[in-house]
Amino acid sequence: MTSKDLTPSSADSDLSLVERANAGDMRAFELLVIKYQRRIERLVGRMVRDVDLIPDITQETFIRAYRALHQFRGEAQFYTWLYRIAVNTAKKALLDMKRSPLITEAALHAGDDDDETSRPGQELITQETPETVLAAKEIAEAVNAAMEALPEDLRQAVTLREIEGLSYEEIATAMSCPIGTVRSRIFRAREAISVKVKPLLERQSGKRW
Repeated sequence: MTSKDLTPSSADSDLSLVERANAGDMRAFELLVIKYQRRIERLVGRMVRDVDLIPDITQETFIRAYRALHQFRGEAQFYTWLYRIAVNTAKKALLDMKRSPLITEAALHAGDDDDETSRPGQELITQETPETVLAAKEIAEAVNAAMEALPEDLRQAVTLREIEGLSYEEIATAMSCPIGTVRSRIFRAREAISVKVKPLLERQSGKRW
């Protein structure tokens, strides 16, 4: 079987792939892995600093997902369901090692596009000088510290929205709470981060948070 044979097509919806996998079609599950592996790796990478842990946690996520696949009913997006498994798997791995989940600096600039290279238009500061590099580092560290200081429910909500790009409805499903609660958590998280970051941004060419 070639890699071309495993390339997901537009006709392969997540639900149909799940149904086929549950019927014993391993190729269908392989297609789901191919489709979401990089996103799960990036997600795990935002929770752990040790890059050596990322492949193991990602693999364990898909193993757990396969074992629980019969429980997926299509009531939520497959990635939302898979996301929850990945988060729980990473938390368990870190707990076993007596470590805490930590948003890494790289996560601040990570997107969900296949092209993971940084785009100049997305940078806070475009003129790369020693001063601007230092300023960008200070801002990234401030955001990172602000994120770490958030309560778990606020940090998870704002991460799902700002980094993962999920809708409020998807976040509500992932966090098992009403949409109103999601909106409140994201608002509170943004306010808390703003308090820490706004002074630094205001020093950079009059930029505002």
